[in-house]
Amino acid sequence: MIKTFAAVVLTLASLGAHAMDAGARVEPWTLDDQFDKPYAFSNDVKVLLVARSMDAAKVVNAAMEDQPAGYLEARKVVYVADIARVPSVGRMFMVPAMKKASYRIVLDREGTVASKYVEQNDAVTWLQLRDGVLVNQKTYTDPGALRAALERAVD
Repeated sequence: MIKTFAAVVLTLASLGAHAMDAGARVEPWTLDDQFDKPYAFSNDVKVLLVARSMDAAKVVNAAMEDQPAGYLEARKVVYVADIARVPSVGRMFMVPAMKKASYRIVLDREGTVASKYVEQNDAVTWLQLRDGVLVNQKTYTDPGALRAALERAVD
């Protein structure tokens, strides 16, 4: 009985490991970026980076330090930051600060997009895509490792 219970618990825990499985198609969505300009997901995206916490966002920020404008776009990488859990008072300061970034930050203000792809909130999720279909999924907690992966993401 205990072995059966343990097997069920482990099975259920592994189901929550990835919000999407390889082979799944990313459904179209549109969100505004830090400048309130709409961004519509397209099948041309090769990597979708998703951060659902301040710690994960700090990893992206550190990995992008000193990178030129257009760096992510040249690699067909889109970065989505889930800010749904940030109180409105915090957003009043956070979003204007994001405008200083040299890269586009697509903001998920309601948490409806990011939650489809990420369950591990303390890491940056890297979704490798081909024609809008998930090929591979990784997580990063180290800015250096994320930066190296971004360097390799050139066409």
